[in-house]
Amino acid sequence: MHWFNQLVVMLLPLAPKPLVKRFAARYVAGETQAQMLDTVRRLNQQGMLATVDVLGEFIHHREEALQAAQEYKSILGALAKEGLDANISVKLSQMGLLLDQTLCIEIMEDLVSTAAKYRNFVRIDMEDSACTSDTLNIYLKLRRKYDNVGVVLQAYLRRTLGDTRQVCNDLERLGVKANFRLCKGIYVEPRQIAFKDHALINKNYTLILEDMLKNRAYVGIATHNEELVWEAMRLIDLHHSKKEEYEFQMLLGVDPELRNIILDGGHRLRVYVPFGQQWYAYSLRRLKENPALAWHIIKNMFSPGDISREAG
Repeated sequence: MHWFNQLVVMLLPLAPKPLVKRFAARYVAGETQAQMLDTVRRLNQQGMLATVDVLGEFIHHREEALQAAQEYKSILGALAKEGLDANISVKLSQMGLLLDQTLCIEIMEDLVSTAAKYRNFVRIDMEDSACTSDTLNIYLKLRRKYDNVGVVLQAYLRRTLGDTRQVCNDLERLGVKANFRLCKGIYVEPRQIAFKDHALINKNYTLILEDMLKNRAYVGIATHNEELVWEAMRLIDLHHSKKEEYEFQMLLGVDPELRNIILDGGHRLRVYVPFGQQWYAYSLRRLKENPALAWHIIKNMFSPGDISREAG
């Protein structure tokens, strides 16, 4: 199946945009805020939580960062108005990290403060390794003032176990707990800093997750790998984790069957809901970074039962 996934990824940029949009429709919640809210509403009705991502990163102008922040603030207001159970996920490069770190911090302080007024939460997405240290430093700076902010760590980076322990220790001195999303990682990184073997990445994921649970950090367990889901459930049982101390997380449209298995097991599950005008670039990039998604999308496109559950 690997060759098929790669073939789909290679051919998609040559395909007509409407065809690519059909692929994207499984895991992008449209281009408008109204479409995104409709998707979140349906997920909530099916017993799932959501986190909303406005597509776009690595902006080039200050005004773009301010505009993106304003859109997120509008989303927070809309979620509160409709009483929807969803938070937001934010990339720091979209908030100006690579342009002006001071500006980025100011924007994030304002955004986290706004979320707090709505009793909502901001997840700081992790990007490529060039952003890792700055992202963690900004997270720690914000966490010292606010309890409604969390960060993402990537299991394929060799440094992540150390980062997990450092963040937990730094916050423990302040008497507060860390809030993580743990994912495998999708950016292409050199072997010196990232594991390349899938089995090793899974082992490292399990090791890091156990460290997080032992430290009583809140963890968003972000994976579509059923073996890792099993390992997570084993660790949750081993460390007597309470249901309010963790949740599972999955991408919109990917493996609805596993998603329902997790829900049926009585676990909280949050779906990552990206939307926006930049759906095309996002779609091609996601498939290039993770060709295995191609099979999930193809399979779901021709599965009437799953489509009806997803699309309402």
